[in-house]
Amino acid sequence: MRIFDIAIIGGSTGGVQAARAACEMGKRVYLCEATDWIGGQLTSQAVPPDENAWIETQGATQSYLNYRKAVRAAYHAMPEASELMRSKQVFCPGASWVSRVAHSPRLAHRLLSESLQPYLDKGLLTIELKTTAVEADVQGDTVRTVTVRHEDGTQDVIGASYFLDATDCGDLLPLTGTEYRIGSEARSEYNEPSAPEVADAQDHQPITWVAALALDKERTPMRKPERYDFWNSRRREGRKILGWEGFGKDGKVTFGMFDNDVKPGSLGLWSYRRIQYPPYYTDDRPEITLLNWPQNDYEFGNVIDDPDAAYHLQQAREQTLCCAYWLWEQGYPVRLDGEHLGTEDGLAKAPYIRESRRIVARKTIVEQNIAECSNPAPVQLEDSVGVGHYAMDLHKTTRTGTTMFQPAQRFEIPLSAMIPVRMKNLLPACKNIGATHLTGGCFRLHPVEWTVGEAAGYLAAYCLQNECCPAQVLSDRLVDFQNLLTQHGFQLHWKLD
Repeated sequence: MRIFDIAIIGGSTGGVQAARAACEMGKRVYLCEATDWIGGQLTSQAVPPDENAWIETQGATQSYLNYRKAVRAAYHAMPEASELMRSKQVFCPGASWVSRVAHSPRLAHRLLSESLQPYLDKGLLTIELKTTAVEADVQGDTVRTVTVRHEDGTQDVIGASYFLDATDCGDLLPLTGTEYRIGSEARSEYNEPSAPEVADAQDHQPITWVAALALDKERTPMRKPERYDFWNSRRREGRKILGWEGFGKDGKVTFGMFDNDVKPGSLGLWSYRRIQYPPYYTDDRPEITLLNWPQNDYEFGNVIDDPDAAYHLQQAREQTLCCAYWLWEQGYPVRLDGEHLGTEDGLAKAPYIRESRRIVARKTIVEQNIAECSNPAPVQLEDSVGVGHYAMDLHKTTRTGTTMFQPAQRFEIPLSAMIPVRMKNLLPACKNIGATHLTGGCFRLHPVEWTVGEAAGYLAAYCLQNECCPAQVLSDRLVDFQNLLTQHGFQLHWKLD
């Protein structure tokens, strides 16, 4: 058995921050990750940061704001950076319209790895890649050990005082018997106005297997996927999957490939998640975007608590390959390009997961807590450990085809939503806090997940230092813990001026 102070299962965006925070407090930390890149949605899942509208001045921890500055500094430092780019202090590297700082997943991986290197050098941090949890030893309400399996099939038993679940699917929860929810809750459970009448644990938000596409002046021939004809004819509820008709926040919409395609002033999907913008460089590098569009949302099955999860993962990859070929077949000069993803096939190392298992927590965040229509101003929470903002955004779900985009008020993240109702030494550090199917869509954004993971790392370290448990922090040591967070750059309440 190998013993650590804190074991973090999952090297997601939140998991990396949990590890950094705990090491900052001098704790010995174990971190394992299923892929060969730490960073989750920022890196292996290839999703540019979705952020709140105030992010240039507030709305995240100082470490996240510093990361954004480091991204821009890295681009300014490139020898090929043009004067146009260098003239801007605040700029989006990809000139995209979904993110204010869309950038290369490869760069994100480098910066996150560099942020952890000092703790590796000090011997405080151990990172094991291509490693997953397969078993847990639980006694009563306490996790004693977690068994991990490495790529070569060998296994290790990891002991720790605290275990953090930082996987994108909440994988540690079923292994440890921690109470959790997945899918949609019934309206009667929390009186959420937008919830369905009947709960459905298998009605999940779709996953998306992201790919990188480059504009190719030569329009190099693209290999036709074996099942392209099947995907090109596939429909759901009368809508062609590989088509330009879809659903947006205002209902049915027509998408365009490039800006102004649909009508003057319309924004196209190409610039939506673009990460490489040629005018920002002096060489002839191509324009590159990340294919995370409605056309490759996989709506036909789940990868959590589903016996056919492996099949659905393969199908999601196939759908994305067919989507790329569909664009090429229509005459668009595109090619798959894995340079920024660290892959040969141009697909991300892992799928983007929108919905995780969610702990049953001391407090569950429900629609009424954050809906803009119910809250004319941000609500201040006594037990806040951070702030965030995003709409309650449901992509077309896998069973009922439900979509929703409901404006949310700027919100605060309650510590009580990070403490399980029963387990004493397990904490969520990703998308798996105590939210519902509806509100969970707000908490998957990069700066929010970052805050949750960072707070979880500090919480576990604080409990070790003060010989207490998370529930005691909530009841007896809240102000002291919040002071620790603010000392480390946390914003606990929105500044309304």
